[in-house]
Amino acid sequence: MDVHLSPSRVRGRARAPPSKSYTHRALLAAGYGDGTVVRDPLDSADPHATGRAVTAFGGSVEWDEDGSAARVEGFDGRPETPEDVIDCGNSGTTMRLVTAAAGLAEDLVVLTGDGSLRSRPQGPLLDAVASLGGRAESTRRNGQAPLVVGDGMAGGEVSIPGDVSSQFVTALLMAGAVTDDGVAVDLETELKSAPYVEITREVLADFGVDSERTGTGFRVPGGQSYRADEYAVPGDFSSMSYLLAAGAVAAADGESVVVEGARPSAQGDSAIVDVIERMGAGIDWDREAGEITVRRSSLSGVTVDVGDTPDLLPTIAVLGAVADGDTRIGNAEHVRYKETDRVSAMAEELETLGASVTEEPDSLTVHGDDSALRGGTVDGRGDHRLVMALAVAGLVAEGETTVRGAEHVEVSFPGFFETLAELGASVRRD
Repeated sequence: MDVHLSPSRVRGRARAPPSKSYTHRALLAAGYGDGTVVRDPLDSADPHATGRAVTAFGGSVEWDEDGSAARVEGFDGRPETPEDVIDCGNSGTTMRLVTAAAGLAEDLVVLTGDGSLRSRPQGPLLDAVASLGGRAESTRRNGQAPLVVGDGMAGGEVSIPGDVSSQFVTALLMAGAVTDDGVAVDLETELKSAPYVEITREVLADFGVDSERTGTGFRVPGGQSYRADEYAVPGDFSSMSYLLAAGAVAAADGESVVVEGARPSAQGDSAIVDVIERMGAGIDWDREAGEITVRRSSLSGVTVDVGDTPDLLPTIAVLGAVADGDTRIGNAEHVRYKETDRVSAMAEELETLGASVTEEPDSLTVHGDDSALRGGTVDGRGDHRLVMALAVAGLVAEGETTVRGAEHVEVSFPGFFETLAELGASVRRD
């Protein structure tokens, strides 16, 4: 699907969807347990992939028609061997969290996904499962899906790199809690995207599972049970970032955009509030009410480290194209291993729209003074975050901007374009 955007001024109130990160973890935590109602889940493609995995392991997930709840019957700690291959779709989080869960199965589990997911690195997690007593192999022997995992992972101590994906740590902690011995994860390198592990630990605690930081990593004791009658998913700051950026670059004179559902949590992507404030937009966060108000003003370039917040790179890059001076997004090498290489993809697509950028192996610099956004046709490359960030650029680019592959917003923000239109954006879909 193509979406066409024209220069617009936006105003009003909007609510970002529930957190995808919390929804994944809550669904699987409920699966490890014996029954939980997950309130306000993100009802989209990626969480549904995790729900299918829970069902394949012997549980069940029923989604309310209005999307207000997912009712999970768990597999009570130990997953059954599925009758068929588990298809994780485009969801990297599902693949990684489910890989460790599959390691607990008595027999073997086969995991696969779409073309993008089958190109993403899983090797360190496979090595970890194997070192903990399970079997974990790539069918192509390249550390990428399809994967074959199982043979009853026992737990113990394991050493993994921290600079590929924090999801490896999350997967091992969630599975380790139900092993006999527990799991201690020793990090060989600096942990990237560290706030996502804190999200995991927050969800574990809400399900009655203990975990702890150690001097060199994390540990979860074994023999624990997941228990929660209900769990409420908070709003998603990754998705909020596009609405906040839209307000910062395109709010009508004297007007503002108010984003609801912004209650404090362990989400690292709440850093977008600080980034926008440092760039010079008027932004206020009422934490008690869970509302962020943003007003348009002249922006100036800043330097941002996205080591802990990789999903913010596309949003910050678009803000940099509108700002005065340079915006340097650093510590970004791991952002190349998402649904697409987001560093290279944003560089190329922003250049299509008239931005001046410099791409380096671990950074992206946007030269605002040399950028003049103009309409054009850009490709979302099957990546929901690219689609939404480029759509924000379309609000301020001269002429019409066409974003190809716009349907991929369904992964994390169903209704994104309807929300933009309700704020006053000129949006037309083929």
